[in-house]
Amino acid sequence: MAEDASTGDEGPATVGRPLARTGLMTAAPGWADDGEAGELNPRDYVSSLARGLEVLRAFNRTRRKMTLSEVAAETGNTRAGARRILLTLVHEGYAVADGKLFDLTPQVLELGYSVLSSKGAWDIARPFIDHLSEEIRESVSAAVLDKFEVVYVSGAQYHRVISVGITVGARFPAHCTATGRVLLAEQPPGHWPGIIQNIPLTPLTDRTVTNRHEFRRILEDVRAKGWCLVDQELEIGLISVAVPLRNSAGGLVGAINVGVPSVRATPETMVRDILPRLLETAGNISQALKR
Repeated sequence: MAEDASTGDEGPATVGRPLARTGLMTAAPGWADDGEAGELNPRDYVSSLARGLEVLRAFNRTRRKMTLSEVAAETGNTRAGARRILLTLVHEGYAVADGKLFDLTPQVLELGYSVLSSKGAWDIARPFIDHLSEEIRESVSAAVLDKFEVVYVSGAQYHRVISVGITVGARFPAHCTATGRVLLAEQPPGHWPGIIQNIPLTPLTDRTVTNRHEFRRILEDVRAKGWCLVDQELEIGLISVAVPLRNSAGGLVGAINVGVPSVRATPETMVRDILPRLLETAGNISQALKR
């Protein structure tokens, strides 16, 4: 098969290409030739790597399994370019091919988990998360914000007949999760117009808030209160409450969440029984981070 010119690593096609995913806190750093911060030279931009990363993100945005044509259409690659990227991912163990369908493997978690797990804050937080889970006999998780999604970086799953289980590396939309709303509400005021205008308010249940004016009011309320409760907006039968976690300097580290099946809780009992312990745990972690 002839080489597709669109997969080259250099050339005019890289000039003016977006260097970061549109959104909140991601920006493409630049490096001058001497290694110091500066403007990114187009010759230093590896477009084939960027296209490979876009293919990986496509599986998160759309569906777990995709055909070659679907990957090409979703990412803007040619079929030849998408095929090479997918076959490379298969060869490296990050994807599998099942007939005409491609799927990512759990190995992709290594790409982010090695970084997440190396962050000292989560090592320190883990015993507190475990203790809270045992104390309230419910699952507890911690997340960080990535554009308009939350990524779960730590957690303790309490096994019951009906339980909430979130694995490290899992992603969910920020707009309808308690952790997501806490993290969005804590963003600098200057980011808010872009958040409100650009965040996809996709309805996942008939309770999901999709009105942008109402969503802004919710974020304002969350910021004022310092916590957030979401009642079955992500999934029917799931109620969750989250609070922000700060480091020793008061900076935002992430958010801690308790999710409870609605058969065992109501919004009122979550606020009365779970929230105080969650706030106490976040405070204890913050104190531990100062040591």
